[in-house]
Amino acid sequence: MNVLLTGATGFVGSRVAEQIDHRNCFDLTCSVRRPGAIANGREVLVGSLSGDTDWSAALVDQQVVAHTAARAHIMKDEVPDPLAEYRKVNVEGTLNLARQAAEAGVSRFIYISSIKVNGEQTPLGKPYTAEDVPAPEDPYGVSKLEAETGLHKIASETGMEVVIIRPPLVYGPGVKGNFASMIKLVEKGLPLPLGSIHNKRSLVALDNLVDLIITCIDHPAAANQVFLAGDGQDVSTTELLRGVGRAMGKPARLVPVPAGMLMFGAGLLGKKAVAHRLLGSLEVDISKARNLLGWEPPLSVEEGLRRCFVSENAS
Repeated sequence: MNVLLTGATGFVGSRVAEQIDHRNCFDLTCSVRRPGAIANGREVLVGSLSGDTDWSAALVDQQVVAHTAARAHIMKDEVPDPLAEYRKVNVEGTLNLARQAAEAGVSRFIYISSIKVNGEQTPLGKPYTAEDVPAPEDPYGVSKLEAETGLHKIASETGMEVVIIRPPLVYGPGVKGNFASMIKLVEKGLPLPLGSIHNKRSLVALDNLVDLIITCIDHPAAANQVFLAGDGQDVSTTELLRGVGRAMGKPARLVPVPAGMLMFGAGLLGKKAVAHRLLGSLEVDISKARNLLGWEPPLSVEEGLRRCFVSENAS
């Protein structure tokens, strides 16, 4: 089966390319913005992802598109209109590719969306499901939902199958953003007032997400479905920090401070958003992928964290 992969130099896409090459399961073509950007698969030079990109050369003889390219979530976006910038890439760029893919005879389009389409927080013990009414709260989540909506429309008009995968926070070797910042705090051995947090957060190890993406490439039951990705093992912020410490061989120094006190202090400092991410819950239900695809996350959270700190990650 011929597969076109976008975002092949990115955090998720590069691992998809590596794993397809390692498993020797599909004939892979990677769209790139500069020659010689990848080591695995055939590459086709394509410009930036936008509503005007010409995908004709990349789409020749392709049966499936795995679309991981996107304008990633930015915590402190300094552009004047963040939503407009997200829409240029995540909506216009995605739908332009999907329309050209359908015209070229592509049979399936896999879109890596975000749990932010569902929302930002769940009550403890009440995870998001793929059937929940979307409720994005920030420009990034809104752009991902708009892309999903457009893809469903294209699917209904053309018959091209669409598969949507919504991951929560993805962690693995080379992770950046908030997770990388947390790793640095543990590594420095600084005392952290997070030793008594009883929330639940769903994460997804990079290799678990990649395994789900590869499963969806040719699984018949994936057609026109939305799946939530996750490790199947939710952890509190306290448990996560301790797990990071164990994985790097340096125990986390955690001080037990009540969550209510931390939230109050964060409010005084204007850091409520940060506090909600550290203290609140965000759980996802992956039973749909388990039931329809027979999929199980290959890695435990412990193994996923361990792979953040080792150089040999092939599985």
